[in-house]
Amino acid sequence: MHIAITGNIGAGKTTLAEKLAAYYGWEVFYEAVDGNPYLAPFYDDMEQWSFHLQIYFLNSRFEQVLKIQEQQELTIIQDRTIYEDAYIFAKNLYESGKMNEIDFNTYHSLFNTIMKAISPPDLMIYLKADVNKLVKQIKLRNRGFEQNIDPQYLVSLNGLYEDFKNQYNHGKFIEIDVNDIDFVKNPEDFDFIRNTLEKQVNIGKQLKI
Repeated sequence: MHIAITGNIGAGKTTLAEKLAAYYGWEVFYEAVDGNPYLAPFYDDMEQWSFHLQIYFLNSRFEQVLKIQEQQELTIIQDRTIYEDAYIFAKNLYESGKMNEIDFNTYHSLFNTIMKAISPPDLMIYLKADVNKLVKQIKLRNRGFEQNIDPQYLVSLNGLYEDFKNQYNHGKFIEIDVNDIDFVKNPEDFDFIRNTLEKQVNIGKQLKI
């Protein structure tokens, strides 16, 4: 299966992907953050680097999905999806004036072409978190280039995530509100997430017992 975790910056996608993969014996495909040459410059000057960064992520995510489709015998959990690149991050940059119309149209043309070549995840897991929770977790993980993120930027992204959730029709979709849970420190919170997933997809046989 192809399972994907979606959610705003700091929602806990990578951590949950790692914990689920360790528990079930899945393989994790990470977001292209480490070694990404555009991330740090982007947070310093979004208008200058928005198109470059989004193309980098789009290409990285496309490569991941192609690899996932080649490995049908494995269950792979993906940290963030190609849909978010277009419907949330690129759209937010365009609507906020940080990506011009020509670049946005070029980006979407490429995205629409890619959509013809790939299949959606078997299950999408959306981690919903308010801005206060996101800011707290961003500070905890202490990536230097993220420390000056404008909270209003996160507010805008959260709004687009809600739109995305309401319009998504490509397959199974689960929303998990993580505002009042800590699946890292509290085993019962992690069990809650696992039980929620197991009600939606048949993953019991893949348990590492």
